Amino acid sequence: MFARFVLKRVGAAVLLVFGIVVVTFALTALLPGDPAAAQLGDRASGDPAIVEAYRKAHGLDQPLWTQFVLYLVHLVQGDLGTSLQSRNPVLSDLAQFGPASFELAVTATAIAVIVGVGLGILAALRANGPLDHTLRVVSLGGVSIPIFWLSLIAVFLFSTQLRLFPSSGRLNPGETPPNHITGLYVLDSIITANWATLGSSVAHLILPALVLAAPMVGLLLRFTRSSMLEVIGNDYVRSANAKGLPAGLVVRRHILRGALVPVITVLGSAFASLLAGTVLVEQIFAWPGIGSYAYRSASNLDLPAIVGVTLFVAIVFILVNFLVDILYGLIDPRIRTS
Repeated sequence: MFARFVLKRVGAAVLLVFGIVVVTFALTALLPGDPAAAQLGDRASGDPAIVEAYRKAHGLDQPLWTQFVLYLVHLVQGDLGTSLQSRNPVLSDLAQFGPASFELAVTATAIAVIVGVGLGILAALRANGPLDHTLRVVSLGGVSIPIFWLSLIAVFLFSTQLRLFPSSGRLNPGETPPNHITGLYVLDSIITANWATLGSSVAHLILPALVLAAPMVGLLLRFTRSSMLEVIGNDYVRSANAKGLPAGLVVRRHILRGALVPVITVLGSAFASLLAGTVLVEQIFAWPGIGSYAYRSASNLDLPAIVGVTLFVAIVFILVNFLVDILYGLIDPRIRTS
């Protein structure tokens, strides 16, 4: 039963990826201008012979359906084209900038889960009390504060005034990154026992991660509280309390497990958004991740890079939603039959 549930989700994810590829190719083909001239640059595009040779070499002189087949073949081979700004393969750029965004998103998500879910549980167990009202105000503030304003305030207060954290980059100027194993500076520093670099990378990571975690803390707090309050009123929870089970056991096994499904939904979407769209925070903190790469690509009209980032973002969301569906099936067996 569970295997069939997983296979259905895999099939849906594959169809979604194919649909995204079709839409991306269609939008690229419909854009005005000559892609050959854009790739070759101003000087080379002025020579018709060079432009024609480029078009033939890349199949741009073929019918649209043939171009789409070639596009699919290149995608399967990992060829997303060449970035106009870096002159590197787009896949290579994504592999270079992706780990920085992943490290930042994972850290922010971990902070948000620990703080947001924990405070949401407290708010639900103290519903309509002073603590509950205070936490609801805090969550509303976390969701409402613009992320760019919070980033600027954090830099001014904790970096400029108090000098507690660095304000930009992943390491101090002049420091050598750890040996590249995963691309995650904290993890690579631990693996290679490079403790000086570990301290620097953690110091640079904390402030942008806290800023990114702030709105997610508000979301998780609110959803955890409301979901737990719904579950608390169910008959099986009242039965568990009537049996005299310890309060902590009732919360862990009965209330929290039943309340996790909507929380996981919010968490999955929030993590995908962090990993794929941390443009403002990465720009303010000079964090060399996917967000900064996407911003520079859009500013320079770098079409291959824009398409590569678009596909990356789409695949991240599809993958996260797939994992969320699998978690649904593990938490609630009734979902496996859907």
